[in-house]
Amino acid sequence: MNPRSDAVAIFRAAVARVDPVPMVEGSLRVDEASNTLAVSVGGVDELRYDLNRFDRIFATGMGKASARMAVGLERALGSRISGGLVAVKAGHVEALEHIRLVESSHPVPDARSLSAATAILELGASLGTELTERDLVIVLVSGGGSALLCAPAAGLTLEDKIITTKQLLACGATINEVNCVRKHLSAVKGGRLAAAFSPATVLTLVLSDVIGDDLDAIASGPTVPDPTTFADALGIVKRYGIEDTLPATVIARLLAGKARLLAGKARLLAGAAGDLDMPDETPKPGDPVFARVTTVLVGTNRLALAAAETEARRLGYNSLVLSSRITGEAREIAQVFLGIGKDIAASGFPLERPACIIAGGETTVTLRGTGKGGRNQEMALAFLDSLGRSPKDGENVTFLSAGTDGNDGPTDAAGAVVDLALHHSALAQGLDSAAVLAHNDSYSFFSHAGGLVKTGPTNTNVCDVQVLLVV
Repeated sequence: MNPRSDAVAIFRAAVARVDPVPMVEGSLRVDEASNTLAVSVGGVDELRYDLNRFDRIFATGMGKASARMAVGLERALGSRISGGLVAVKAGHVEALEHIRLVESSHPVPDARSLSAATAILELGASLGTELTERDLVIVLVSGGGSALLCAPAAGLTLEDKIITTKQLLACGATINEVNCVRKHLSAVKGGRLAAAFSPATVLTLVLSDVIGDDLDAIASGPTVPDPTTFADALGIVKRYGIEDTLPATVIARLLAGKARLLAGKARLLAGAAGDLDMPDETPKPGDPVFARVTTVLVGTNRLALAAAETEARRLGYNSLVLSSRITGEAREIAQVFLGIGKDIAASGFPLERPACIIAGGETTVTLRGTGKGGRNQEMALAFLDSLGRSPKDGENVTFLSAGTDGNDGPTDAAGAVVDLALHHSALAQGLDSAAVLAHNDSYSFFSHAGGLVKTGPTNTNVCDVQVLLVV
């Protein structure tokens, strides 16, 4: 066995399982005899659309996986697609026959995000027509859509949204918390896109990058009801103490929304925002806007973890999927995995060696320095630092943490894989893991020490995967 290469192989198997092309193509089947579109959920045809009811099928969407999802959609429906417009990450554009892909920005929105949102909000006009009740709109949603599609609410600017997004990402807020705030500053998120497509029928296909697969949190839920409120969004801002770092217009909108929700007096509290419109809440469950909207999950972290477990067993490891809901501070989660690894090494609990523990989820990093890295590299470095300081029972332990999208933070690496041999090599090069951690500079560390896992852009996105091997 070669634990380092095995860990990477197990991770790659997880990523391959959630390739958006077969995920989308396999979820749709046209019955030519009855002219019916069957939508598969978990391998079972659970939804059927009578295509005789529709004159046209349009495609739209947003997210880091949306380009490949669009390929899968074209393979499934071909010339039945009348047209489409999908926002994708820069560099992911490819030529399709019926759907146009437009570049946008991630993780922080820019002018391209605004342009894409405007075009998709006005989808009919963008395609030279007007949506009617005889249209079926298929929306392809994946993680990253929140940044790729950015339409500030009335009274806010793109710069307001950019500043707010940066502050939320830097303070350690979870992705659900980030999205809650963004939904209440947006004209497209939190179910508002569904309203824009009315009176058309909407089918949303989702590749989940969110813990627990909460549909309202994936890409900030553009076509699903939003259970969160302005009060929730304001509470998140206060919890992380970032009120003074956000634009006054943003705080005023959140205050106005909360006040309207609680007392109907938003106009008094929005005075500081000048012409800021009194904000309506995002549409909630039961809102008529969702009467013709259906959402289907086509890919999840759990599917990726199951494939990873299959590969681990093929390689000869006793394996266990721990959880698909790993959250928390990355460097703290690293200590949990190290403890499990040492337990296995010392006592064979909870698995006998050779053992493989697999998990998934999405952790956070509270920025303390100005270095370069991502949550997965930070977790791997924290694991390595602790392993080096306390190597007992860790001699045969290997750990990998990597993102299924292939990009961990603003880097070209998916994550990193570490073991005690890497620690010794880093020491020999004069690298100080603790000092590097203090500056959140994990990418620089692994660039010199080795251990980076580079897949290139995978064009999928179902959170992160952790692989712990003990031989």
